[in-house]
Amino acid sequence: MQSPLQITIRDISSSDALEAHIRDKVEKLENFFDRIVSCHVVVEMPHKHHHQGKEFNVRINIGVPGNDIVVNRDHHEDPYVALREAFDAAKRQLEDHARRMQLKTKAHAADQIGHVARIFYEEGYGFIRGQDSVERYFHRDNVIDPSFELLQEGDEVKFIEELGAETPQAKRVSAGKHHLPE
Repeated sequence: MQSPLQITIRDISSSDALEAHIRDKVEKLENFFDRIVSCHVVVEMPHKHHHQGKEFNVRINIGVPGNDIVVNRDHHEDPYVALREAFDAAKRQLEDHARRMQLKTKAHAADQIGHVARIFYEEGYGFIRGQDSVERYFHRDNVIDPSFELLQEGDEVKFIEELGAETPQAKRVSAGKHHLPE
């Protein structure tokens, strides 16, 4: 997080356990979505009439790139239940935000040009060297046109780069010129 976590507790006595619980919940959100910019959690017990009992409100404001996520959960008799429900709602909103960001990224992925550097037909994979001289792994299932078996070393191909588990990978591979068997 770029800004430090802010915790505000109003109209109830603050406890180390409650603050530690909030920090743990925020850390789990950060592990789920590492682009959180800021977070402010407010736990309060608004003044109510005596016959209504204690009720807690939780508000979470999360700053993420291009958006703010706001969650309000009212009227819970246990602050830990109120926090759980509020953070569950925050995680669902973060999931939606991440999905929207991924769709935008995919929609704007640009084709790159490269050449087949090495190909291993029996194993079903190969490597494409891009114009930046970086080699990217590709699997037979990522070849669109022509079929994997018709690709040859040196063929010029178009592809989209995605980050694999550890290295860049080429997806949606297609060749400009088709080599047909003689």
